[in-house]
Amino acid sequence: MSSPTLSQKLTAEALGTAILVFIGAGSVPLTVFLTGKNPFGSAELSTISFCFAFAIFAAVYATGHISGAHINPAVTIALLATRKIDAATAAYYIVAQVIGALIGAALTYIILIGNGPATLGLGSVSWNADTSGAGVAVAAEIIGTAILVFTVFGAAVDGRAPAGFAGVVIGFIVYGIIILVGPIPGAALNPARQVGPVLLEALIGFGKSSDRIGQLWVYIVGPIVGGLGGAFLYQFIGRQQTAAEPAIAVGEAVSAKA
Repeated sequence: MSSPTLSQKLTAEALGTAILVFIGAGSVPLTVFLTGKNPFGSAELSTISFCFAFAIFAAVYATGHISGAHINPAVTIALLATRKIDAATAAYYIVAQVIGALIGAALTYIILIGNGPATLGLGSVSWNADTSGAGVAVAAEIIGTAILVFTVFGAAVDGRAPAGFAGVVIGFIVYGIIILVGPIPGAALNPARQVGPVLLEALIGFGKSSDRIGQLWVYIVGPIVGGLGGAFLYQFIGRQQTAAEPAIAVGEAVSAKA
């Protein structure tokens, strides 16, 4: 059986990220549209979190066997840093992910036409300036993404993990992280997931786009730093040690050579 080509892998990454942004991030403005509530209560936050979980289920099981379903530059950079992917492929993947995020945001815009997409936005997030500052927002993104990438490495990257469960495990850990971290910085956990909607929101004249662009560094730096932390933590606790040969066997080997 032949392996997928690079173009197939990049297309899979773009489509997987588009699914994530359209269903996950797109659930944010649609929830505002349906409920008229902004900020969200616990019920609305749970709905959005489930949408992200289901989007990840779909993306991982539909594209994971083709591209690995990184669908997140923080994951790709973590894999690059731990030497599980080469630099050129990582760069291509990140470009594909951003393109996919733009496609997902565009799909959200299409279904909101006639219902004020410039007012509702396309699913970008921001931190709550009334309760936290940039430092807390970055810290929350670092913590949330570290947990996510740690889980990705344990459930999907490590070949010892039980087969077939990665999508469910990753989807539900994202659900849990968003429930906990979402009320503070919005829990992007993924630079592409934020960049795509923010750029398209600026093009359609979203009223908060200038603020979101100014905050964009938080959702790039936080997930990348957190992803690296989660990856190296898993590398430390998950690495396999080479078993030492018993002293007797070593002695016999030396005698044989002599």
